Amino acid sequence: MMRQFELVEKVRAYDPSADEDALNRAYVFAMKAHGAQTRASGDPYFSHPLEVAGILTNYHLDTASIITALLHDTIEDTEATTEEITELFGEEVAQLVDGVTKLTQLELQSDRAKQAENFRKLLLAMSKDIRVLLVKLADRLHNMRTLHHVPKEERRHRIAHETMDIYAPLAERIGMHDIKDELEDRAFRELYPDARDSITRRLEFLRSEGESVVEAVLGELRDVFAEAGIEVNIAGREKSPYSIWRKMQRTHSSVEQLSDIIAFRVVVPTVPDCYQALGVVHGRYQVVPGRFKDYISTPKPNGYRSLHTSVIGLADHRIEIQIRTQDMHDVAERGVAAHWVYKETGSGPASDAVREENRQYRWLQELLEILENAVAPEDFLAHTRMEMFSDQVFCFSPRGEVYSLPRGATPIDFAYAVHTDIGDKSVGAKINGRNMPLRTVLQNGDQVEILISKNQTPSPDWEKLVVTGKARSRIRRVLREAEMRQYVDLGRGIVGKGFDRIGETLDGASFDKALKEFHADSTDDLFAMVGQGVYTGRDVARAVFPDKVKDESAMKNAASIFSLRRKKRLPTGDGKHAVPISGLTPGIAVHMAKCCYPLPGDRIVGVMTTGKGVTIHTIDCMTLEAFADSPERWVDVSWDPDSDLGTTDLVSRLNITLVNEPGSLAEMAATIASAHGNISNLKFTNRTADFFDMVVDIEVADAKHLNNIVTTLHGHRSVSTVERARS
Repeated sequence: MMRQFELVEKVRAYDPSADEDALNRAYVFAMKAHGAQTRASGDPYFSHPLEVAGILTNYHLDTASIITALLHDTIEDTEATTEEITELFGEEVAQLVDGVTKLTQLELQSDRAKQAENFRKLLLAMSKDIRVLLVKLADRLHNMRTLHHVPKEERRHRIAHETMDIYAPLAERIGMHDIKDELEDRAFRELYPDARDSITRRLEFLRSEGESVVEAVLGELRDVFAEAGIEVNIAGREKSPYSIWRKMQRTHSSVEQLSDIIAFRVVVPTVPDCYQALGVVHGRYQVVPGRFKDYISTPKPNGYRSLHTSVIGLADHRIEIQIRTQDMHDVAERGVAAHWVYKETGSGPASDAVREENRQYRWLQELLEILENAVAPEDFLAHTRMEMFSDQVFCFSPRGEVYSLPRGATPIDFAYAVHTDIGDKSVGAKINGRNMPLRTVLQNGDQVEILISKNQTPSPDWEKLVVTGKARSRIRRVLREAEMRQYVDLGRGIVGKGFDRIGETLDGASFDKALKEFHADSTDDLFAMVGQGVYTGRDVARAVFPDKVKDESAMKNAASIFSLRRKKRLPTGDGKHAVPISGLTPGIAVHMAKCCYPLPGDRIVGVMTTGKGVTIHTIDCMTLEAFADSPERWVDVSWDPDSDLGTTDLVSRLNITLVNEPGSLAEMAATIASAHGNISNLKFTNRTADFFDMVVDIEVADAKHLNNIVTTLHGHRSVSTVERARS
């Protein structure tokens, strides 16, 4: 275990201005606070925070971070308090410790939900200060190094999965590749020990067989650059077993078939030297097509910069070469820690520099936007995993701004990466100057211009077209809000009808009793529950006016009344119309158009046809364009307001898209029946794995009745879209 003076000397070796007194006090405070506590290995518990601090000294972090590492478990695992730490070490350290402290264990439904909720809190903490994440990663790294001491296999696997899913991708996102590689390798060792042992044994064999080849390649490259007069430092680095295994899984290759197990890194003094060195390599060796990547002009989201190329080198071996400056190499090895600011003021590190550092990580803000739009913790975890794991493509805005997106992204993903409002209002896209559909998959280097409309809203189909977690979580939130608004409107109408039956109105009614009885937070919540069918309008009327809702006979069944009225039919053969139309000569034949299915309440016009009579169309029917040159055939008609419109059923047609899942068709039919509609015909027009489209003919009384049915269908979860058919 590292002794007190050794820790202080390690910090002062790279930061002579470090607060030695504060480091000594933190060492003693943490050791006394943990006292006789021990870890699963039997070691004193204090050895853990001390090792975490030691890991961070390797990355030359500031004094506040080292002190935070020493104290990060004191609040949860000892009797120490935040107030005590604030008093002894200052507000900055107290906030960092609070951010890193193991998160409160919430009483959630599953370990998965708990893991997701903890991750949400970690993101919120590190968004304020990236050092929270650095300490947390060091904490997780030491826990993984001692994972074999945990006795329960189930718990070891849970910790390893969490490391692979969350902490390794986060380490990669801030450029901490050394930590990322070790976290992945140790989780890989726990989860897939046989696969790791197999790859390790094979690597040892290839290493012994190819050792002379590696040295020969290094020697030849040094000679090539020396001839060109370029000062270089060249080294070879082997991929980790986990990255080799993941590439084998992705490419279905064996270890022997992989060409980039060892990458040769060429470090040069300046950026121009990088491109000059690249020219030397490409001039000397045959280039492997499609393997060149310029991360200097277009850095990765974590700040990584380098030139990557693959060539056919010595003895026809395909080798990967990475060319970078020393500064780029430091960032590649140590990420955010490579350019950390150590200058301390009275309140800690230079706050402007820290804020500037945080601004470099746009991905962090995108994860926070996912956090804002996600409802269930599990949804958030799924979206963020998708966001962190995907390979990248780089696209440009018309102004030249670069956006990194996961491979397979579409213009909708790009729009949401630019701004949430742009995504919501997207109607089209220009890719490299050409109008392209929103489903187009973007390629590296595409210039994308998003076309927007203020009247546009996200479509349910968009969810199938996006791959970024930010876009998917936002689309789901907007669709949920729209669905909830439909439920609220539907429920308000149902409650209003329930009030009408007892002679009351919504205006001025007090819903306090109903809100309490039905455990609703607001009247909108109550209306939404009614719209979803959880409660009925009569339930709410009874809760609000208990004295008026007693006599069951007072609440007549509207469906039975409607069915009695449907039995009444007007005669059709004695000069009376089967529908209540005024403005026509008595005895003339009247037909309802099958293109627009007019209903009482629609604005209508008649078209005279010799030998057939008058066909009634809605005023906006597209078929009327065919009669634009024959105004003499048009007849001015209207619905007869003096007729009992409820005595006649007319047929209207709806275009409906249903979710393709068991029971959805039955639920749709039941929904129509509950709204007193009668299906007279149904025809499927298209079917996919996710949806099927159909046209449905429904007997209704009038346009208002049809609109009630459409509103009811809109509020049903199995109905994707519904609209009145018009040609």
